[in-house]
Amino acid sequence: MGELWYGGKIYTMTGPNEAVEAIYTENGKVVDTGDLSQLKKKYYNDINQEHEIKGTMFPGFIDSHLHIIGHGEKLLRLDLSEVKSRQEVIRKVGEASKYLQPGEWLIGEGFNENNWDEPIMIHRIELDEVSHDHPVVLTRICRHALVANSKAMHLSDVNEETEDVRGGVIERDFYGHLTGAFHDQAQELIKSHMPTPDIDFLKKAVKTSVRDLLSKGIVSGHSEDLSYYGGFKQTFDAFQQIIPKEELFRAHLLVHHEAVDDLHKEGYTPQEQDDWLEFGAMKLFVDGALGGRTALLSEPYSDDPTTNGVAIHTDQQLEQLILKARDYQMPVATHAIGDLAAEKVIGLIEKYPPPEGMKDRLIHGQIMRPDLIERLKGLPVIIDIQPLFVSSDFPWVIDRVGQKRAKESYPWKTYLREDLLCAGGSDAPIEVVEPLISIDAAVNRRSIYDGETYNEAECLSVYEAFELYTVNPAKVIGKEDVQGKIDIGYYADFVLLDQDPFEIDENQLSNIKVITTIVNGKEVYNTDEH
Repeated sequence: MGELWYGGKIYTMTGPNEAVEAIYTENGKVVDTGDLSQLKKKYYNDINQEHEIKGTMFPGFIDSHLHIIGHGEKLLRLDLSEVKSRQEVIRKVGEASKYLQPGEWLIGEGFNENNWDEPIMIHRIELDEVSHDHPVVLTRICRHALVANSKAMHLSDVNEETEDVRGGVIERDFYGHLTGAFHDQAQELIKSHMPTPDIDFLKKAVKTSVRDLLSKGIVSGHSEDLSYYGGFKQTFDAFQQIIPKEELFRAHLLVHHEAVDDLHKEGYTPQEQDDWLEFGAMKLFVDGALGGRTALLSEPYSDDPTTNGVAIHTDQQLEQLILKARDYQMPVATHAIGDLAAEKVIGLIEKYPPPEGMKDRLIHGQIMRPDLIERLKGLPVIIDIQPLFVSSDFPWVIDRVGQKRAKESYPWKTYLREDLLCAGGSDAPIEVVEPLISIDAAVNRRSIYDGETYNEAECLSVYEAFELYTVNPAKVIGKEDVQGKIDIGYYADFVLLDQDPFEIDENQLSNIKVITTIVNGKEVYNTDEH
């Protein structure tokens, strides 16, 4: 017995403007689509439930790059992502400290000094003044930097004599004193001494995160979490205990290079597909982020000619990591923001291509020279892009890299024009996990700071932007025959929107709201119930 869905506009994403009147589903899959009268007649004896939908239906959204547990942590911990000044950060830290047990760590998430009138990183002394009895760690929005107070540094055995870390930066002031800021690999000096979350916290984080994702119309996500929370086994156990037992969600898990040995020791095979929980490429970081000037550029930063960024690994180490993935018959997913980072990855993929039928992933690909795009065209590589970075990085990124490089940056339309497969993600918790806000950013490229449009030639059409969050992520993981469209044989994963994005003013895309989310034919979120 099956179910009939009809009543609103149903966009199938099988092609531009492709729409149907009705869908017939059975056991969580689409069995047929077409005219309402024809489906009613054809399946008259099989229909046991009819759904008269409200709004406009699309395939459920897929986020191609996020951190599910990290997003849950942000929701559960001190959220600093909307804070507009350093004074407000300090006030929030001081207020939160009042509710801690003696010696308990205070962890804050998501501050962004570029949003402040004075874009200067918080100093440890400022944290000491409001919370000297508690170790405090505040993570920057990019997660490539953190600030620790003196108590946290003391517990981590970090002092003025601590030497710099390969692939990271320990920030010091003019006199050589520690400021409390740690970038990229140097963060591990502090993180390795922070309390390890237990399985109960991880389960709560997964559940909290997934529920929020479903409320945004996201039915599936490609996530990277398996190396940060007490090891592979505990972290994956948390996922298994929530998905799909307690929450219907389709998670594709990238495997950090430090967790990949444990994955294989536990007897898992990353090449096997699963409807709910599966493993993907081996994840590794090549560089840092633009905010802290640790993204690796081929020329120095325009606002700091003393540096061109940070290479997380030596060239030899990077090559060995690529070879490790190939030994495991795995593709790689490489974090590369700067053009020199991308150049290093592209060279190694040219030398060591992925296994037959697989695609490597270049995550971010923000600063990309034209010659590198030409080389990418001949490779089995997809690009995970984050359209919202355009909105949150401009105009300050122009100061970082200069006008010329900024013009060649975030080249989403160019990628599509050159037939490079791109999938859209949020990188949550780094950015807000709202596909419709990201779709707006892909279409309008409007800065959240000054409202200006940057590099208008790189704006996408509304249909192209929707493909980033439906069709394309399914292609990335070889599920283009079951996910990302509303068609025969596909998952019955849908999202209902309160407006038709193809009919409204493009400047209003971010105002569209999710009404209902459906996974496997079951309603998992309804705005009327929240």
